[in-house]
Amino acid sequence: MGGLRADLYHNQYTQAENQRFAEQFGAITNQMASLMLQGAVASDSEVQELVKQHYEFCCQFWTPNQTAYKSLALSYLLPSPYRDSYEGVEVGLAKFTHDAIVIWADANLTP
Repeated sequence: MGGLRADLYHNQYTQAENQRFAEQFGAITNQMASLMLQGAVASDSEVQELVKQHYEFCCQFWTPNQTAYKSLALSYLLPSPYRDSYEGVEVGLAKFTHDAIVIWADANLTP
């Protein structure tokens, strides 16, 4: 079963590794914002490919099942640092990313 417990995560990475992770995540997020601004919808193949990259990024730290991954996406809608981070990139990006993740998770993961 995929992990549901974020409190089990402990950052034991070097500063250089954390910088690389931030760059990877930032690139995915910025590409998602760009597609959203171009008028893409959450189900578009390019958006879904970015969600796959997002999921693979997450899998460096934990392997969420469908329920866990969709729960992560839900945190993008609730008042949280996650939502604030996405909305800081582009207004509406949190919901767009949430919707795209739900579509991808339903199609590619098991509960």
